Amino acid sequence: MPARPDRESLPYRDCVGVAVFNSDGNVLIGRRKGEDDPENSAKAGAPWQMPQGGIDKGEDPLKAALRELHEETNISSVSLLAEAPGWIYYDLPDEALGVALKGKYRGQRQRWFAFAFTGKESEINVTAPGGGKFRAEFDAWRWEKLTRTPSLIVPFKKDAYDKIVEAFADIPERFAQA
Repeated sequence: MPARPDRESLPYRDCVGVAVFNSDGNVLIGRRKGEDDPENSAKAGAPWQMPQGGIDKGEDPLKAALRELHEETNISSVSLLAEAPGWIYYDLPDEALGVALKGKYRGQRQRWFAFAFTGKESEINVTAPGGGKFRAEFDAWRWEKLTRTPSLIVPFKKDAYDKIVEAFADIPERFAQA
């Protein structure tokens, strides 16, 4: 078995995360598919998360967020509400280091964006996004209160999700007042 890489020698992977709010002020979460997913090895029974994905070289983070959202959920009917003020980081747990994220990264640094969903729920398709053009990363989805998401995510991403909740805390209130 090859030795695990030294955590400090590995970079963070640049990514985006997307919080899509419905008219009730809840966010869309998806249940990660289990097969061929090294991050699932550390899940401990909490497979739900908001859409996220890598930023391509030279890609604008907002464009990456819209692309990843469409590739993972089929959603394109959104309007921008907010961007988290800075990068949000998470580290992989020791058992996933050198395995998850193709073994190249210690974790991720993410730019998070909040969007209002402006389409119909029939647009959402996590099992065959893009009409099957994109590989499904989720096998189910639902709407959830933003404040509950840290308790639903894999434990090693909980601190990052606490920061996301803090960054977008006022958004559900905006929907309640509308």
